[in-house]
Amino acid sequence: MQLKNAFLAGVAIVAMASCGQQSEQKSGQTPERKLLDPANIDTTVHPGDNFFMYANGVWLKNNPIPKSQTRWGSFNVLIENNNEILHGLLDSAAAVKNAEKGSDIQMVGDFYRTGMDSTAIDAAGIKPISGMLSRINEIADVQSLLGEIALEHKMGIGQLFHFGVSPDDKHVTKQICQFGQGGLGMPGREYYFDNDARTVNIREAYKKYIAKMLALSGQEEAMATRNAASIYDLEIILAKASLSRVERRNPNIQYNKFDIAGINAETPGLEWNSLLQSLNVSGEDSVIVASPTFFKVIAKQLKSTPIDVWKQYLTFHLVNSMASFLSTDFDTTRFAFYGKTMRGQQEQEVRWKRILHMVDGSIGEVLGKMYVDKTFKPEAKSRMLELVGNLQTTYAERIERLDWMSNETKQKALVKLNAFMKKIGYPDTWKDYSALTIVNDDYVANILATSAWEYNYNLNKLGKPVDRSEWGMTPPTVNAYYNPAFNEIVFPAGILQFPFFDMDADDAVNYGGIGGVIGHEMTHGFDDQGRLYNAEGNLSNWWTSEDSANFTMKANKVVDMYGSIVALDTMHVNGHLTEGENLADLGGLSIAYEAFKKTKQGQSEQKIDGFTPDQRFFLSWAQVWRANTRPEEIAQRLKTDPHSPSELRCNVPVSNVAAWYKAFDIKPTDRMYRAEEDRAMVW
Repeated sequence: MQLKNAFLAGVAIVAMASCGQQSEQKSGQTPERKLLDPANIDTTVHPGDNFFMYANGVWLKNNPIPKSQTRWGSFNVLIENNNEILHGLLDSAAAVKNAEKGSDIQMVGDFYRTGMDSTAIDAAGIKPISGMLSRINEIADVQSLLGEIALEHKMGIGQLFHFGVSPDDKHVTKQICQFGQGGLGMPGREYYFDNDARTVNIREAYKKYIAKMLALSGQEEAMATRNAASIYDLEIILAKASLSRVERRNPNIQYNKFDIAGINAETPGLEWNSLLQSLNVSGEDSVIVASPTFFKVIAKQLKSTPIDVWKQYLTFHLVNSMASFLSTDFDTTRFAFYGKTMRGQQEQEVRWKRILHMVDGSIGEVLGKMYVDKTFKPEAKSRMLELVGNLQTTYAERIERLDWMSNETKQKALVKLNAFMKKIGYPDTWKDYSALTIVNDDYVANILATSAWEYNYNLNKLGKPVDRSEWGMTPPTVNAYYNPAFNEIVFPAGILQFPFFDMDADDAVNYGGIGGVIGHEMTHGFDDQGRLYNAEGNLSNWWTSEDSANFTMKANKVVDMYGSIVALDTMHVNGHLTEGENLADLGGLSIAYEAFKKTKQGQSEQKIDGFTPDQRFFLSWAQVWRANTRPEEIAQRLKTDPHSPSELRCNVPVSNVAAWYKAFDIKPTDRMYRAEEDRAMVW
């Protein structure tokens, strides 16, 4: 619920890791742990026509999307495996009824148990938030309106705009208050203005959804419909003032630092001194506002939009944000819109999984400590550090060979690369939750308590040194990320396990899997966003103008390449929105392959299961991305996700790598063939 620090450029990636070797003709793995199974390959598809389908076709046919999911692939399989482990931990904790107050077992057990008590939750109905609704109903003027918005922020409910504390992008050793746009009930401004049939249908469904939520909250149907129209009209105004997702990819556009007098002058009527005080902020003389235009429009609407409309707006957004934690009628209504209509999800996940997600998202380092104790082996960290070192050395060699970058900029790039902070597995220091109280009889109270704790934890960073040891993901997370403000690459324990991390797998499989992940995250440090930050993490231009122009020219080739692809119906990939992730995929694959070629297996021609080392490397890369995805999910991701669809994340990078053509004897007549002069590569 809080504004996160900088750009956590993590990629939902599936991967494997090890630097072990195999020289046998067989994989050396048992069938149930076979990371690269030839039985998953569809030999009716030529690898040069659709490598994704060739490598994964049989697996895709045999693994349809479960009704409770919108996509199903290797990534999801690992999440499910993790869920089972976490489920056992939660059940064990919940079974302990007299745990010491404030202990890890007590907090995890009581949080989970109250969430699983659907009988009590249904009996409570809307009562857990009735006091907040009454308070909203008593709003009489702009001052009390802003007071309510600030109060809900302190409760962890981010009404109207985003607010948080994170490092100043140009002075990353200092924490500063940061404000960003928000306030919309749909995923972004695109949904309010795009006119394709899917989006128009979603818009109409959203208007009905607003009315239904208001009716569930106690309003008569006719009144709920009228109020829904007013709420939607206000959201249209906010959406129009919002930056697009592509604009938000540019950190320079979002870096707007004001002293308090300056932002007051920009937004007359908003009264920032009073707002900051209401947010419990004191002694700060500056703020960063990601979208000044958005806050100018808020200030204007505070004067021109009737208070009654604002009250209805706050009522709906409060109920909407809390609906998943209330009785079944609220929960299923929310799912019907955000799950079924928007994403094509046919049914909700079982309750224990939904509560698990909340525990992990709320007190994730408490649960994560239990998870690490049960699953994470110290040797996994050592093996990952070795792999990271190999990829880092290879990346440095590639930078030194670049023909489009000057020596001056190369030296600065190498300094940044060598300064990467590497975080693997779990934090060295766990968060202290001693100020948090979890009760054993009220799920919503626990949700609000953890949200308020997170707000205060974030706020307490003001005036203190930036803690570079802090993590942006919990240990069980199946993901990885690069954070430019800390110049760090982070690999949680959740991704470092079978089937994505296995010390018995051969180098080809591991370098094609987790090696690609490592290279991907490293490349984020030098993508269109990451390259704007220096080795210390400051937003600072360290490039010569000529080198910057060369980078842009090469990167634009990647933008155009992806932007020309129709991914669903008539919907194209947004090459500008996905630029950073596409650059990272291309770089990650190339760096991992070059690092693999330094290994004993990489330098041999010894086949395993009938495949050469190079073929196994690229097949491993392909299975990273195997996934079936619902059309509704693809459509939403094309509008909102900075990652390209799974099939393209497999096929486009390999079609730009010469070694893939040689490995699978790709000919100019094959559909995926790309002439050498048309291939793109930056790093």
